[in-house]
Amino acid sequence: MKFVTYTRVEGTEPRFGYLRNDFIIDILYAAIYINENHGNSEYLSIPTSLTRALENWDGSFEKLKNLDRSLPNTLIHTYSVHGKPIAVSSDSVQFFPPVPEPKTFRDFYAFEQHVKIARKNRGLKMNPVWYDLPVFYFSNPTALFGHNDNVPYPEPTQALDYELEIAIIIANGGKNISKDNASSFIAGYTICNDWSARDFQKEEMKLNLGPAKGKDFATSFGPTMVTPDELEDFTDSNGELCLRMTCHVNNELYSQGNLKDLYHSFPKMIERASQNAQLLPGDYIGSGTVGTGCILELDPKNVNGWLNKGDTITLTIEGLGTLENKVV
Repeated sequence: MKFVTYTRVEGTEPRFGYLRNDFIIDILYAAIYINENHGNSEYLSIPTSLTRALENWDGSFEKLKNLDRSLPNTLIHTYSVHGKPIAVSSDSVQFFPPVPEPKTFRDFYAFEQHVKIARKNRGLKMNPVWYDLPVFYFSNPTALFGHNDNVPYPEPTQALDYELEIAIIIANGGKNISKDNASSFIAGYTICNDWSARDFQKEEMKLNLGPAKGKDFATSFGPTMVTPDELEDFTDSNGELCLRMTCHVNNELYSQGNLKDLYHSFPKMIERASQNAQLLPGDYIGSGTVGTGCILELDPKNVNGWLNKGDTITLTIEGLGTLENKVV
């Protein structure tokens, strides 16, 4: 399933839904419809936010799948409860990040090509420790943006960049999780744009600390959280996910990569992140930038320079959809 957090009216509280074809089905309204028309109150106990549903994800996900099976297969947008439609067009809503207010967002550094080139651009060789140790930094969980949101330009940077990434969302939570069973803690996958102010980042990292101000002004997630079962057709013979990843800036192709090039797997990231620390339901874990997935790596001289106000950045990942934002 593909879960969303959305609203139909700007400024109103987020709602919990899922994508079916071109419609978003509102989970609470759907549960009320089934109760009133079929006398089945089971689905009224589903939490009314993705964040709360993730606290007991196994039970919640099973109910959500059964809820979908219980709804009409066609013309779902014609059904309503108390004058409220069960389903609305996905083009008519405002998207929030799938989890709008996570407790933490850890972003890893797990694609070898990106790490090599980024270090080379700073005059550094690959550190052999990187191959043994998945490393991450904490970003700002209060500066998140959804699909189609405008992202404010972080003054006074002169080097605004995007980063093409995939993130996972943690189910249930846990501590000291082994990589051998870490996959069961992955509720789903989403697209991530880790916006970066490269001049801020370069300045602060000379002091061997950070990134901080180079990253903490914005991260985009969405539009959906896609559950692992939806991606079974995108696996190779070893069962590894192969998802093509692209970025267009103002409709011009900049970046192309694939999740299969990830050096450190998400289970290894979960093991590292949860060592002596509690991962909480709804926490985000980012992959880091895919190879070619940012202007820093491409070199601004080889494209149209750094990002500017008015630019539209479109990230597309196979199986996950498209995340688009405009810089304002």
